[in-house]
Amino acid sequence: MRGTIKSGVNPIVKALLYVVLVSFSILTIYPIYWVIISSFKTTQQFQFNRIGLPDPWVFINYPQAWELGNFTTLFANSIIYTTLATAFIIIGSLSAGFAFAKIPSKWTPWLYGSFIVGILLTIQSIMVPLFLMISSIGLYNTRLGVLLPYIGFGLPIGVYLCTEYIRSIPTSLIESARIDGAGYLTIFTRIVVPMARPVAATLAILTIHSVWNEFMLINILVSRASLKSLPVGILMFSGALSTDYGKQFAAIVIGLVPMVLFYLAFRNHITRGAAAGAIKG
Repeated sequence: MRGTIKSGVNPIVKALLYVVLVSFSILTIYPIYWVIISSFKTTQQFQFNRIGLPDPWVFINYPQAWELGNFTTLFANSIIYTTLATAFIIIGSLSAGFAFAKIPSKWTPWLYGSFIVGILLTIQSIMVPLFLMISSIGLYNTRLGVLLPYIGFGLPIGVYLCTEYIRSIPTSLIESARIDGAGYLTIFTRIVVPMARPVAATLAILTIHSVWNEFMLINILVSRASLKSLPVGILMFSGALSTDYGKQFAAIVIGLVPMVLFYLAFRNHITRGAAAGAIKG
């Protein structure tokens, strides 16, 4: 039997798979490598040799890009927006998911359906009315005016994932806790939340990635430089400083490093969360 299985493996197919995987890895890694190498060049070096190594290496591009882009403030803003939006989306999604999945109500289908419809909305489709609404209620140029849309766009997919995951938790656990006198708040915090950690991890990964890299909303909802985030600061280097390629690439690397470190530090959690947080039905 073993001989039959081994003989069934086609060496040509196996070699082609390795070629595809290696090619994909090169296509993924090389652009990052090229951006990093280019960030240590002057404009003249980059124009003369776009592929080769810097000669000499220009390390001053990074402190100059950081200072010109005011990245201390922008970096802090990105952390604030990402942390608060992720926390509120996870808490709100788990709470709504628990209510929709385990607390019977005649309003559940309507409320749940309203969140599902939100998944179909895109930023481009509601950009103008959102800007007018934020301005009319006095939240333009405020952190709250940025956070509310972030949370609003993240809740639909979060509620969907959490509801479908919590439905897989045995209802007998909820009923047993109710018989023992536990309220829904106690059941939620002591039973549902610990069991829903995988889907919470998946949701955190999706939210952190989307909010950290978000550019369009914050660019129209705030005009004060002190409230903008890192992607907006990076855009500045494609304008007046567009001919200074070294600082341009240095700014891109500064924005790229946090996400790379995030994936490297939590790669095991990301893998487990993506697998365990998959929709169950």
